[in-house]
Amino acid sequence: MKNTHRPGRLCLTFAAAAVFAALAAPTWAQLRIGQTAGFSGPVAAGVKETTEGAKLYFDAINAKGGINGQKIELESLDDKFDPKLAAENARTLITNRQVLSLFLTRGTPHTQAIMPLLDEFKVPLVGPSTGAMALHKPVHPWLFNVRATYQREAERAVQHLSLIGIDRIGVVHVDDSFGADLLEGAQKGFSSVSKQPLFIEKFDRAKPDFSRIAPIAASSGAQAVLFIGSGVAVTDGIAEIRKAGSRAQIITNSNNASGGFIKSLGANAPGTIVTQVFPNERSLAAPIVKEADDLAKAKGLEGLSPAMLEGFAAAKVLVAGLQRAGDNPTRAKLREALEGLKKLDLGGLELSYSPTDHTGLEFVDLSIVDASGRFRR
Repeated sequence: MKNTHRPGRLCLTFAAAAVFAALAAPTWAQLRIGQTAGFSGPVAAGVKETTEGAKLYFDAINAKGGINGQKIELESLDDKFDPKLAAENARTLITNRQVLSLFLTRGTPHTQAIMPLLDEFKVPLVGPSTGAMALHKPVHPWLFNVRATYQREAERAVQHLSLIGIDRIGVVHVDDSFGADLLEGAQKGFSSVSKQPLFIEKFDRAKPDFSRIAPIAASSGAQAVLFIGSGVAVTDGIAEIRKAGSRAQIITNSNNASGGFIKSLGANAPGTIVTQVFPNERSLAAPIVKEADDLAKAKGLEGLSPAMLEGFAAAKVLVAGLQRAGDNPTRAKLREALEGLKKLDLGGLELSYSPTDHTGLEFVDLSIVDASGRFRR
């Protein structure tokens, strides 16, 4: 009788050990990636396009079996473009959903609100969809940028306007850390061409009102207005400037480089200049564009947008890190793998990180919206 009971006790012991091991092990899917961004609100169009671009690459990797047999799971939460909610969402993703990494956040104050959590929980953030200098200097050990800085964009925009003979340039910017960052870049541009801005006006991010600013732009005789802001606020502001009678050249930044932004501009779209941080989305000579375009066509999508390319590139960087992090990646192993990336070819764009440099790419270009509602280089 004793012998007949021993196997049962042994099975029970093994079962208990298995339960204990399951409880002791991390509860997250090892390749679960967390995103908080404004899927509703003023930047929804761009956020949806960057995310769509990232999913093009993630889906392609998963279709081939994933990474070391594990598939990438992107869990996205809507923060409505509210910095406080962005931080709350990030905490939920880190602590409740136990994500391996955060990914493709949107907005400067929003990402800044999340940065303390990266230190607290030792979790990487890859590819924030913002070019804020505060994310580059000083180097944050857990944050890995992919796209170029906003300051370089604004500097290049002013230099371009000066090069084509435009001297009377006004600046309108949102009154937050994003706006201040781009304004600093614009000032560098003015200094480099020995000019001064015609005027500098700011507006509230939460409740933008252009009733005072639009007449200033119209009466100043500005030849161009550098409009620093996001989504709906920019389209509304441009509409007000036009209604006030100004025909100034409008130039804005890559955070508005989406097809949805063009549509929201309506009749004001043609002629608007938008700085870009990735190659021409229709130039199939660029390997990254060809790769993304092929995947988009296979899914039945009409085409690429600059925002989609940003998400696609960020996904490629994250996947490269995951592939180098080993069979059982942890947050720390992923950070180490990312920091060790050297001369990573994203498809005609080369990216490297080091312990003292998490900048990523430095590519900056300009585009103009043509009469058909497409970005043209």
